Amino acid sequence: MKIFAHRGVSGHFPENTLLAIQAALDCGAYGIEIDVFALDGELIVIHDRQLHRTTKAVGNIEDYTLAQLQQLNAGKGQIIPTLWQVLQLTNNRCVLNIELKGHDTAELLLQLLQRARQELATDFAKLLISSFHHPLLQQVKQGQPELAIGALTACIPLDYCAFATQLSAVSVHCDRAFIDEKMVQDAHQRGLEVFVYTVNDQREALRLQALGVDGIFCNFPAEAASWF
Repeated sequence: MKIFAHRGVSGHFPENTLLAIQAALDCGAYGIEIDVFALDGELIVIHDRQLHRTTKAVGNIEDYTLAQLQQLNAGKGQIIPTLWQVLQLTNNRCVLNIELKGHDTAELLLQLLQRARQELATDFAKLLISSFHHPLLQQVKQGQPELAIGALTACIPLDYCAFATQLSAVSVHCDRAFIDEKMVQDAHQRGLEVFVYTVNDQREALRLQALGVDGIFCNFPAEAASWF
């Protein structure tokens, strides 16, 4: 079972911060999942547009400049990092799953990853780009066919995983609340891996393993390593 540290080790550290991401590297997680929005021509690593849950600020991301955002406390004195900072920290050390949240993130991602390849020797095989916004994934794949795509879904479509095949994805990322054996079987018949979010309970993780799921996103990756 492949274990992705969900927003870093978010069960013990402030999510999507360099502290949580370093903890995921330290525990040897197969992969790290993070979320990105665009602001001031940069990609920032944060899950919500609204700031109140992960910082003490009010309002939305776009109400602030990048410099102002990076003055905020994202927990335990951590800042909201940029994707570039995360790439520098994680570079080629594990799979980095970058989830695109904002509608304007694809082109910035392509530019940044080209810079990462040149300056950090980033191995694109260590990257997995995912989103619920499937046109963004199509844009990424067209712009850089080498990049692996993971198609997120919060439902079981009538044609199961056909949408992921259409995107030339390598994986389908599904909600634990609805994933079933038919979905897993259809994915595997199409050559797709199935990764399930967000699984923090051993009993549920073992149920998913029995279904044939390939990996889980977990807030407690070190603990999850002992579940299987």
